[in-house]
Amino acid sequence: MKSICADLVLQRMSPENGAPREAGTALNRQLYDCLRGAILDASLPPSSPLPASRDLAREIGVSRNTVLHAYEQLSAEGYVHSRVGSGTFVAATTPESFLSVGRTAAEVDVANGDVRLSRRAQALLANASAAPLQWGAFMPGVPDVTQFPHRQFSRILTRLWRNPAPALLTYSHGGGHPALRAAIAEHLRVARSVRCEPDQILVTEGVHQAVDLTLRMLVDPRDTVWVEEPGYWGFHKVLQMGSTVVRPMRVEAVDSVDGGLPRGRTPPRLIFTTPSHQYPLGSVMSLARRRELLDIARASEGWVVEDDYDSEFRFAGRPIPSMQGLEADAPVIYIGTFSKTLFPGLRVGYMVLPRALAAPFRTAHADLYREGHAITQAALAELIEQGHYAAHIRRMRVLYARRRALLVALIVQHLGTDFLDAQSSNAGLHLVLRLPDECDDVAIADAARARGVLTRPLSRYYLRGGGRRGLLLGYACVEEADIEPALRVLIGCLKEFITFNDPIGPI
Repeated sequence: MKSICADLVLQRMSPENGAPREAGTALNRQLYDCLRGAILDASLPPSSPLPASRDLAREIGVSRNTVLHAYEQLSAEGYVHSRVGSGTFVAATTPESFLSVGRTAAEVDVANGDVRLSRRAQALLANASAAPLQWGAFMPGVPDVTQFPHRQFSRILTRLWRNPAPALLTYSHGGGHPALRAAIAEHLRVARSVRCEPDQILVTEGVHQAVDLTLRMLVDPRDTVWVEEPGYWGFHKVLQMGSTVVRPMRVEAVDSVDGGLPRGRTPPRLIFTTPSHQYPLGSVMSLARRRELLDIARASEGWVVEDDYDSEFRFAGRPIPSMQGLEADAPVIYIGTFSKTLFPGLRVGYMVLPRALAAPFRTAHADLYREGHAITQAALAELIEQGHYAAHIRRMRVLYARRRALLVALIVQHLGTDFLDAQSSNAGLHLVLRLPDECDDVAIADAARARGVLTRPLSRYYLRGGGRRGLLLGYACVEEADIEPALRVLIGCLKEFITFNDPIGPI
């Protein structure tokens, strides 16, 4: 007569029950899976005895070693225990029970979706901006990742992985891989007129981490911070999670009496700005305004945070030099990223810090975020040193210029020049499609997304609501052949909300 355990195993492993012995899977593993499943669903109750290994092997027709291996694995994972001279028994409590037994009322609320969040978290989630889809027409801020020099990068990485030094596989400390910091410093001196040495470079996991670190290091609760209006939503979100007083600098009011600067006597501790290619409108900050902000920062013993996110891609005229390099020892924290020049998933950004801030920022960065990715940073350094990075930027500059010109021509052809912003510079990875002030650009963006076209509403970039209406159209990640079809879909959405004449005719 077979034991209950043997009957369970044979039943669960029989073809009639949809669980045949699978080719390529060891018998001891299949037996382990059967016994573990029976223990978890209480077919083998807690504290019940299992047959002796020799007996179970004979009953189910396998070798004794197969049973011994399965029993040993179950014992190692805590599903069974053995008593010398007594046999093997199902454990009174399974490992999974520790994941659910004794949950507090708060944990039950979390599981039911009824959880108490901080007011800051509630405000963040109520207007979350990170898009679930990040690829396709016309997603702004995303480069053409298919053009990344993956063969060269893969070759470098493969060589480094063959015999990696232990220092590349442990926690890092010092602001990033030395070779990458040296390569970034050299690139910025040549391409962006940044005044820096490698010891002023701090490698971060993107711009958001750089901003978060800057706030933690330089801003106390209730300090005042200035941000551009409209401005990058990422700045807004990180600031929203702090206790700062955020004051908008109105970019479109630069020619007004107050120059668009915040009123009041409280000086800014930080001034966030995108001077070389304003995000999202695309304008270039004048030399006079740059010097004015530097003077304000010095007078208030504060700092300008210069986000130079995509200035490598300028398609006409001379490159716009960085604000950081405008003056020696300028009170500027320069932030850059490889997300726009290479690919966002790389998650490598960098800061150029004034000398007085470099050492404390490096120490704080290591303590707060635990540096890593050293082997990726070493490979990226070689990619730059071997000239592949500069060559990639040159190729992409030509490609993006061609895509931008095609999109602009199609917009003019279908919609007219009134839908383009004359102040936008011929640069970057996106342009702004201007819309009438009375329209709902959020609803238009939602309608376009439902039809497979991705865009962002301009009104969402204003801190206090209102503001101009428009759509951010990213052209970098769209093949030329796909630009016109995607634009036609978008125009079809526009016609549901706006009345205008399309000289091309019905979509």
